[in-house]
Amino acid sequence: MAIDSTLFDRLGGMDTLRRVHKSFYDKLFAHPWLKQFFVEHPQEIFENQQTTFMAGLMGGPKIYAGKTPKMAHQNILITDELFEERHKILSQTIKEAGIADDLRQAWLDADRALKRALVKTSVAECKTMFEGQRIYNIPRP
Repeated sequence: MAIDSTLFDRLGGMDTLRRVHKSFYDKLFAHPWLKQFFVEHPQEIFENQQTTFMAGLMGGPKIYAGKTPKMAHQNILITDELFEERHKILSQTIKEAGIADDLRQAWLDADRALKRALVKTSVAECKTMFEGQRIYNIPRP
């Protein structure tokens, strides 16, 4: 493989991202705490959005046309603890997929780069995009 190949290419492209994100969201939708953040939408939507977003972030095709991570999560109180719990599950999922440790770490680094845009210290930092939109502030059970 070429030295200048992208992380997307080194991981195996869209098929790998789809496979990992399917397993990852299976875990999130079953998690006693994290599943509560997803109850209003079909799992497949999250899998597809995450796959297309991360593909572009990792040097693959730029086909994601959704909101920025900050905009998409502005109504969710994502604490440091919540982010780290999700990140740990992502790490386990990538490892279970048989991805080499150096590539797993590169994927996790790309994911962690989004932390500043997502994590908030209080519900006062949450914003809604339209009247009646829910603010998600779900404490750990």
